[in-house]
Amino acid sequence: MQLKKINTVLTAAFIVFILWFGAEFVLSPQTTAPGFGLPSRPSGDGGGFLVIKGIRDIVLALVLGILLVTGHRRALGWVLLVESLAAFGDMSTVLAHHGSVATAFGVHGLTATLMVVNGLLIMRETRRAAHAAAPVTPAAQPA
Repeated sequence: MQLKKINTVLTAAFIVFILWFGAEFVLSPQTTAPGFGLPSRPSGDGGGFLVIKGIRDIVLALVLGILLVTGHRRALGWVLLVESLAAFGDMSTVLAHHGSVATAFGVHGLTATLMVVNGLLIMRETRRAAHAAAPVTPAAQPA
């Protein structure tokens, strides 16, 4: 399978899963919260922060989706690399608040790692395409 096809499938999978998780946090934060990995969910008005997390995820997915659909693949690679920091931040938050180590590394850490790999693969793909499309300049002619 071509590198571009693999990258597109991986990115589409990230978009679907990030949208799904984000929608779950917006629509049902109380039932979704335990899967995040923290030892307890916020009480009282603290549940609003879960909705904020959901909205963040939805926006992250939409940015990836727009770049994928419009064909801005180099920017897509960079954005995947940057957005991996959100998953890394989620992992760090779970660990810092004595949450589930398995969820921190197995969900958030793995997601961050896969996003970095996908972003680097897209950067490699677009570098190859840029080199192939670069015009060849003629050698300088002696005067």
